[in-house]
Amino acid sequence: MLRRAVTVLSALALGLSSVVAVAAPASQVTAARGVVAAAEPRAAAAGQEILRAGGSAADAAMAIMLALTVTEPMSSGIGGGGFLIHHDAKTGAVLTIDGRETAPASAGPDRFLDADGRPLPYMRAVPGGYSVGVPGNIALMAEAHERWGRLPWAKLFEPAIRLAEQGYTLLPDNAPGPYAVQGTLAFRLKQAEALWTDFPEARAIYWKDGRPLASGETVRNPALAATLRTIAAKGPDAFYKGEIAQEIRAAIAGSKRNPTVMTAADLAGYRAKPRPAICGAYRGYRICGMGPPSSGAITDLMILGMLERFDLKALGKDSPVAWHLIGEAMRLAYADRDAWLGDTDFVAAPVAGLLDPAYLAERSKLIAPDGTLGEYRPGTPPGAGPLAATPAPAEQGTTHFVAVDAWGNIASMTSTVEGPFGSSLVAGGFFLNNELTDFNEQPRENGRLVPNHVQPGKRPLSSMAPTIVYGPDGRPVMALGSAGGRTIIMHSLKALVGTIDWGLPAADAIALPNLFFRGPALIVERNSPLEAMIPALARLGETAVAGDIPSKLTILQRTPDGWTGAADPRSPGVALGW
Repeated sequence: MLRRAVTVLSALALGLSSVVAVAAPASQVTAARGVVAAAEPRAAAAGQEILRAGGSAADAAMAIMLALTVTEPMSSGIGGGGFLIHHDAKTGAVLTIDGRETAPASAGPDRFLDADGRPLPYMRAVPGGYSVGVPGNIALMAEAHERWGRLPWAKLFEPAIRLAEQGYTLLPDNAPGPYAVQGTLAFRLKQAEALWTDFPEARAIYWKDGRPLASGETVRNPALAATLRTIAAKGPDAFYKGEIAQEIRAAIAGSKRNPTVMTAADLAGYRAKPRPAICGAYRGYRICGMGPPSSGAITDLMILGMLERFDLKALGKDSPVAWHLIGEAMRLAYADRDAWLGDTDFVAAPVAGLLDPAYLAERSKLIAPDGTLGEYRPGTPPGAGPLAATPAPAEQGTTHFVAVDAWGNIASMTSTVEGPFGSSLVAGGFFLNNELTDFNEQPRENGRLVPNHVQPGKRPLSSMAPTIVYGPDGRPVMALGSAGGRTIIMHSLKALVGTIDWGLPAADAIALPNLFFRGPALIVERNSPLEAMIPALARLGETAVAGDIPSKLTILQRTPDGWTGAADPRSPGVALGW
């Protein structure tokens, strides 16, 4: 949202620090028995440990999620939510689990409006209780473990408990590699210093001698270790109905900023929802991802559907025309995303219409190789109702991880607490999300409620895009996803085009320049080949400017030698095999 873009914390949430573009190759590894890739090295090692112990891809992914609660608390964890897509090697089935947070009963459409009906300033809306949704990751984990787990539930907690109890060293915040989005924990702690005067529980864990911990220092979190031990021993009910649920409620009610109510029923009633994957075809490949409340797969498939009539392979990755075409399709697809999508348990989003080939063909006709449309309005897909368009916010404190096991099962999961450190509230040693600010702050447009307005029990619209790709022979060939808020969709898109159209290996697809937009203008990644194309893009009618576009892509790709995992060099991420 434009209002947010001018605030200090919004700039931090977007990762708009003095980063540079890709300078180092992606971390990658090829292995025959199993591979994981994550945006934080200790969490990746947790997943590798579980694979070596005989765990499934789902087991490894859940161990990574738990470890990230400890080592990447600014980005994700058990106080947030996520989306998982899973490929079952035995049956060939692909299924998603929706662990997105839900609004509590106390949250209505005017949650983030002041007494005069105006949206609250960002720094008044996010910190504290108003922004916290009912966390979904533990329920998602329980659903995934019941369906696909091979190791005992408690075993998956062991790496995270060890990290919390024994401690870990903060990564250097000036290490090689252009860290972005969440950066390193040490860097983010510096940024949160002024805010945390009102959050003593956070300071108690991450401060020392009156200052934030710095790179090279050790973090220990015994409260989180105790929380994880409790859930490991007693199961998910300990989180949603037991003492941990009470701690969550107390943190929200007792917040110095925006205290509010989350009831016992809000927590006890939460359910992670298995949902059919959203799948579409592109050049003989089948691409599957999350449906609503995620917009990731739908928007990517819309962009690809509009691009399919153009010969991107012949144009190649170094062609300004290719990137111009991608930019045009991107802006048209996002216009539809913002207008039509929301939680389909509450709104009648025209998903089938948005993906209808005839509709996408009509949208594609608006794209010209030698000029820009200039104005990008939503279309009217089949099945659409009255239009009430206003851009939706997007999660910023996010991470992605992937795992493939010895049997060929695949898990691709994106997890988030929304902003860096979420609401900054701590319960049981973990941060509570600020996911409710992913709802539209202004609930009405043209006198109608927008699809993504706040409602009790509703899940906010997301850009998270965990994806699995199937080749022309029907076998899985790739799994991927990223962090980056609204830009997540485009990080996944460039990787799909890079591998399918341009034949790139995973590491090279990750290294492709990042692209996004602001209004009608293209934002191209600074110090990348795209920045050098700005004059050529201008000749095509584009207004293009260089900027920092962070990402945290992780990819699995099938190769003749086994599965290759790759992690974005813009992050501290790594890929590990065994």
